[in-house]
Amino acid sequence: MTFARCLALAATALAATTALPTLAAFPDKPVKILIGFPAGGPLDAHARLLAEKLQAALGQPVIIDYKAGAGGSVGAEFVAKSAADGYTLLLANTGTMVINPAVYTKLPYQTLKDFVPIARTAQQPLALVVNPAVPANTVQELVALAKKNPGKLNYGSAGNGGISHLVPEIFKSATGTFIVHIPYRGSAPAFTDLLAGQVQVMAESIPQASQYVKQGKLRALAVTGRERNAALPDLPTFAEAGIKGLEVVGFYGILAPVAIPKDVVARLSDAFKQVLENPEIRSKMAAQGADPAYLGSEAFGAYLVAQMPIWAKAVKDSGTKLD
Repeated sequence: MTFARCLALAATALAATTALPTLAAFPDKPVKILIGFPAGGPLDAHARLLAEKLQAALGQPVIIDYKAGAGGSVGAEFVAKSAADGYTLLLANTGTMVINPAVYTKLPYQTLKDFVPIARTAQQPLALVVNPAVPANTVQELVALAKKNPGKLNYGSAGNGGISHLVPEIFKSATGTFIVHIPYRGSAPAFTDLLAGQVQVMAESIPQASQYVKQGKLRALAVTGRERNAALPDLPTFAEAGIKGLEVVGFYGILAPVAIPKDVVARLSDAFKQVLENPEIRSKMAAQGADPAYLGSEAFGAYLVAQMPIWAKAVKDSGTKLD
């Protein structure tokens, strides 16, 4: 073969190589964040707070969608079975990822096997709140009222087995009271009935509760964290109110189907890190009562592993078990 022929073949090969399509950098289309609860609840508010800055970090639109039911399990199952390409993500909470596995005997997903953690986006305590018509201004007054009227007070929750269900159950166990549980399909409808007085008591995330407390539409009695919360600084902890064993902090986090490529995990995790380091986002989250407690993929995974036995014990102690 002549030298000229070799050059011609090399030039042809180079041209063919450069003509090959290259894989588009992630993301090259909108990213969907799915929530397993109805619109209007605390997860929805959290997602909307993050979405605008996340769109800037990813360079693509961020769409928020909902598939409610079974304490977030319907949405979690949907994401677990979605394409593992990074374009369908789950924004989940403590209930969906670490409480449901202990509550449901037939859960259609496994937290540690069917998902890859992307980022923990927040931690936050809950507040015990009552409708203003309830004649109790302190935790101890609520305990006295419940003991005087066993079974006549109702509390609402976002669904069986979730954190808003377990916290009142722990409260009942710690105080020897009987308050009837009314489960809803998500936090928003439960909250609507609490405001209307159809249920009298609720343990709710501080971002959701604080706005109504400040407007005088609800009365807050205590916060479940170890320390008082900046959004409701005058509200005592349960320990300060004389109730031991009710130190509870929930979390929010982003997860993806298990086979998602590692480089996509890194890209997404970094994007959430950028968002949660933004001073405006941190300020707004703190004002709502949430802690922008970012954890990357590996650290979030280790956190989930550590949380599992803690909540399994709480579920066992409460006697909650669902099919």
